[in-house]
Amino acid sequence: MTTAVDVLHSVDLTPHRLVDSVLTPDVQEFLVDLHRAFQPGRNVLLANHADAAKRFADQARPSFDPQTAYIRSGEWHIAPPPLDLTNRRTELTGPVRREAMVEALNSGANVFMADFEDTTTPNWDNVLSGQANLRDAYAGTLTAIVHGEIRTPGPDAAAIMVRTRGWHLDESNMKIDGESVAASLFDFAVCAFHNSLPAIAAGTGPYFYLPKFESAADARLWSDVLQFTEERLGLHRGTIRVTVLIETIAAAFEMDEILFELRDHITGLHTGNWDYLFSIVKSFRNDSSFVLPDRADLSATTPFIRSFTELLVSVCHRRGAHALGGMSGIVPDPINPDRTAAALRKVTVDKRREAGDGFDGTRIAHPAVVSLAEAEFDRVLSYRPNQIEVQRDDVYVTAGDLLAITTTRGECTEAGLRRNLRIGMHYLGEWLAGTGAVAIDDHIEDLAMAELCRVQVWQWRHHGIELTNGFTVDEALIRRLATSEHQNLRKSLGEAEWSSGRFDEAFSILLDLVLAEDLADFIPHQTAGLH
Repeated sequence: MTTAVDVLHSVDLTPHRLVDSVLTPDVQEFLVDLHRAFQPGRNVLLANHADAAKRFADQARPSFDPQTAYIRSGEWHIAPPPLDLTNRRTELTGPVRREAMVEALNSGANVFMADFEDTTTPNWDNVLSGQANLRDAYAGTLTAIVHGEIRTPGPDAAAIMVRTRGWHLDESNMKIDGESVAASLFDFAVCAFHNSLPAIAAGTGPYFYLPKFESAADARLWSDVLQFTEERLGLHRGTIRVTVLIETIAAAFEMDEILFELRDHITGLHTGNWDYLFSIVKSFRNDSSFVLPDRADLSATTPFIRSFTELLVSVCHRRGAHALGGMSGIVPDPINPDRTAAALRKVTVDKRREAGDGFDGTRIAHPAVVSLAEAEFDRVLSYRPNQIEVQRDDVYVTAGDLLAITTTRGECTEAGLRRNLRIGMHYLGEWLAGTGAVAIDDHIEDLAMAELCRVQVWQWRHHGIELTNGFTVDEALIRRLATSEHQNLRKSLGEAEWSSGRFDEAFSILLDLVLAEDLADFIPHQTAGLH
């Protein structure tokens, strides 16, 4: 075990007012041990991710691995969920700001996913203050000023699950032995160390959402981390419970294997639809047959997306796991409800479809939509906490079904191109200024949407797509439309809001990304030094 003297000489931290209280010597010691134990395995994992990405770019395609057929065909189940994760009809996601957390915990949702990933800009202040806020929440001392009033989570507050950042990201503000610590280990370790015992004392537990899996190897590494942590913190095996987001095309082929590797700790899988589309564009970037139409044409009933979601339900229920449906980011207009009525009707239809397909719950981004989503699951579940007994034996999905992009109906339009550029610029301008959940066009947008916007623009330019108006997507067209949308965004936001963001930088960054010869894997890698 690492000693205090070892920690003193091996850890380098960016100064911050919360360092002493959040990153106590014991937490630092724990992180040093985790880093030294698992950084080598993480390096191998990321190298394998890079190799797979190159193969996909060179026309290879994922498939169901024949070497793990025994897992897919075997009869086995995951460990049953803890009591407070049995009913997951509604899960509200949001950033780890105090006021957002209080509102989410009091929203009536069953679960609040406190998010260090897509809805939180990972600057040092957000990361540390988010951990401090979580510690208060688990201790029962969280307060915030909401609409001018001091509020606290009520007695029926949602269960907390914490989404870490992915294996691919570094936390550059903490270096161990001269090397940045994995952002995923940082988020997990700080939260687990501070909050596992308080959570258990409060009748809940240390629960996490794990993102950006590419294969069962991601799950295997996490399983080792979870067991190491339970032993180190004196927890019974299986105390730490996780849900995995399936948001890459490669992971869709290994859902059984992911559940198997984490069977003592996992409770379910979640469909990350926007990230899933982002992964498809990124993985098959050089293949024109994988060009996606306007995002407005990519609904959950699109054949290749529906194959993915139905397979997820079937796999989860066969193994006794929860299947969690996709995100709804709509923000209702309380002053003029007619303006967002049509969008809310679409949410109703979407949640009704999910409940009818066998999902056990769904995710929303705004507290005002919780009751709407809950009503659709109540219609199907009634008194039952979930519908895991619905086995969906009728589902038969092949590799070809998951990759059947050419069956997608839709068009590539100038309006779609403009919308991608505008949303990408708007989101990045706020993200660079520290806000990771942004209201755009009556929707809460996060980094997943910004990623999809920018890779789709890159894809259309890379393949020289002809739009429905006859224009070809090339550098000149993108620059002209981006400049136009940049000016329109400034007018629509107004000078006060414009000056509070970093929209000029966002304009430059987005153009660099979509006009680059090679497609960047992730936005954070390109902007790490800017926030």
